Amino acid sequence: MFLSVFDMFKVGVGPSSSHTIGPMVAAARFLDHLRAQPFQVAGLKASLHGSLAFTGVGHATDRAVILGLAGFRADDYDADKAEAELVRIKSDKTVAPDGLGTLRFDPSADLLFDYGPPLAGHANGLKLHGTDAQGDTIITVTYYSIGGGFVLTEAELAAGKDTDEGAPVPYPFKTASEMLVMAKSADLTIADMKRANELSRRKALEIDTGLTRIWEVMNDCIDRGLTTDGILPGGLKVRRRAKGIHDALIAERGMNQPAPHTINDWMSTYAMAVNEENAAGGQVVTAPTNGAAGVVPATIRYWLDHVPGASVARVPDFLLTAAAIGGLIKFNASISGAECGCQAEVGTAAAMAAAGLCAVMGGTPEQIENAAEIALEHHLGMTCDPVKGLVQVPCIERNGLGCIKAVSAASLALRGDGQHLVHLDVAIETMRQTGMDMSEKYKETALGGLAVNVPNC
Repeated sequence: MFLSVFDMFKVGVGPSSSHTIGPMVAAARFLDHLRAQPFQVAGLKASLHGSLAFTGVGHATDRAVILGLAGFRADDYDADKAEAELVRIKSDKTVAPDGLGTLRFDPSADLLFDYGPPLAGHANGLKLHGTDAQGDTIITVTYYSIGGGFVLTEAELAAGKDTDEGAPVPYPFKTASEMLVMAKSADLTIADMKRANELSRRKALEIDTGLTRIWEVMNDCIDRGLTTDGILPGGLKVRRRAKGIHDALIAERGMNQPAPHTINDWMSTYAMAVNEENAAGGQVVTAPTNGAAGVVPATIRYWLDHVPGASVARVPDFLLTAAAIGGLIKFNASISGAECGCQAEVGTAAAMAAAGLCAVMGGTPEQIENAAEIALEHHLGMTCDPVKGLVQVPCIERNGLGCIKAVSAASLALRGDGQHLVHLDVAIETMRQTGMDMSEKYKETALGGLAVNVPNC
């Protein structure tokens, strides 16, 4: 099993990896599919199903599909150009993706929100259609946005294509147990094994450059969030708080020694800064998703800014270790809130962050596995119930608490020798089973929990 660190950490746009980035990726794939056909389509249509329909407006899924069909991509998204193009599309009722000419597409008539039962393959389904000059459908492809910006067609999902099909990697661990056995046998760290696997796919310079960019985008996102205030879009009138908290923390530095628990406020404000940027549609890195994008960067920033001996030169090891853990969870369970609730998003992010922090603080592979397990175990059962379908409440604060749990988990693991009762593989399987048992109204549909008990306007 191989999942690249660059698949786990993808530069994209907020507010949701599964509901914004995924549909935009699906639209891009559909355009490529149309370019390969021997016939020309005259128009486009789309339908959103399951969670993509129920929380699609709050997650900007409609915007993502419209812009994706117009040729926009999440990894090089230009917000100003996108806004201008949205205005034009709604006025002209056409899109003009490269190589396909001008196509009819009226978002008000050709983009359908289907609030019936979800499609069979996954809670996040969308169908994209090409039409002829009379408006009749002549080609349809069904896509599933399976979390973290990963997208599969209906055929790929049925064929089990959510796995790497490249050449064998040196350390093909599919479980945490296999990972620990391989690490001991090869006398390597988890980051070393992950890097070796990456080297089977790309050159060292590409890996180093890519990891540097990932951290730069993460860190820039924190900095933007710490210096921006105002009201977040969407109608809940949620105000940004990261800047105010950060300003207060800076001011307190010159005063008497603050209470020890103040360090939690530093962690929280770093994470909240990221998720406020995400909620505003800014550039973020999936870690492993947009909704959980604040935990990993906040943990890294906490380590760099507050832990003696921390060095930015070790950030790649943090990211590689975290990606290894995230890959195990994705392969054996899920990172999708629409599939397994927020335990699959913030829970996974906390496990990844705990593992990464434990690694750069000198933890053994056994201690790293223990750190990841502690963090995941104590997110089990967490629901995904966003108010008004927006990635704001409870998502923003939840990332702050996820960071605090990650740091605590790493610290506890480092106090031990790696021997523990509940192993990471068990926690992952428990998370999967819990997600399967969880009521659909608690899985990113905005039909239960806080989403129905908090006034939306």
